[in-house]
Amino acid sequence: MDRAKQIRKLLILAIKIAVGSSSAIYAAQCLNLEYAASAGTIALLTLMMTKWETVKVSVFRLITFGITILVSWVIFLHIDQIWIAYGLFIFIVVFISESLGWRATISVNSVVGAHLLVSRDFSFRSVCNEMILVLIGITAALLLNLFHDYQSTKKDLVRNMRYTENQLQMVMGGLAAYLSDREMEYNVWDKICNLEKCLQGFIKDAYEYQSNTFYSHPGYYIDYFEMRQNQCHVLHNLHYEMKKIRSIPKQAKITADYMLYLTDFVIEKNTPVKQIEKLDEIFLQMKKEELPVTREEFESRAILYHILMDLEEFLIFKQRFVNGLNERQKKEYWNR
Repeated sequence: MDRAKQIRKLLILAIKIAVGSSSAIYAAQCLNLEYAASAGTIALLTLMMTKWETVKVSVFRLITFGITILVSWVIFLHIDQIWIAYGLFIFIVVFISESLGWRATISVNSVVGAHLLVSRDFSFRSVCNEMILVLIGITAALLLNLFHDYQSTKKDLVRNMRYTENQLQMVMGGLAAYLSDREMEYNVWDKICNLEKCLQGFIKDAYEYQSNTFYSHPGYYIDYFEMRQNQCHVLHNLHYEMKKIRSIPKQAKITADYMLYLTDFVIEKNTPVKQIEKLDEIFLQMKKEELPVTREEFESRAILYHILMDLEEFLIFKQRFVNGLNERQKKEYWNR
């Protein structure tokens, strides 16, 4: 993601949090609630999450609200020392929340607990005040999180897919040039390392996109980028193997030609059946070749064979990805 898009993303998040928090405080003030500013804090804490996380955590916060009230009532009415009472309260709340896997609820529960610690008021009115503060905060967050630039995010994901394919093609072409004992026009190693770094960010963006979508989403983009990440690791290992070849054997030309042929099919909408069949033919052809004479020839041939196995693994990752798609997914993504 370039700098301009990062800034734009941060600005949108900052605006959503500012609007959500101030709206929550305004609503709490209109209802004459005590600790109205806390509604803004609750909205802020909730808006820091993705849309699906907001929904799940909001439900968990409402569930743990009852636990918070009960723990507060038992501790705060029986222990006068504020620092001891609050420490024991936090200990129990954190222990319960962590045990349930609901860590995100701790922050809001601690805010509610702090209010009750100061007031020592557990009347129906006081408990309702806290409940409404929580409801206002999470409602403001839920409403603000409905606004998400899906189309722009989706376009970025598709653009990243095309970038990934282009970089893999260039890496494959560079490795083929090396195997043909030709000078490479660019540093393949740098391209592999850069692509691996980019793919980590692309996968993160894909997860964020899915987490911000209410519609049934198959996780296509996540699976796609993880598949490409695995393929990138294969090329990483393949490059390492190539560096071990002391002398380029004559059979290397067949492998290099196959790699150049393969570059045209490193695209999203391709099922690598024919490419795997062609690779099988090369394996058979290699078996018919004369046996190496010297130790150096033997080692180079063994490495070359290992490179072909790496290429097979490269194709299998794509085949598994395609096999995992149903007809609806192919229609939705491959016909766009």
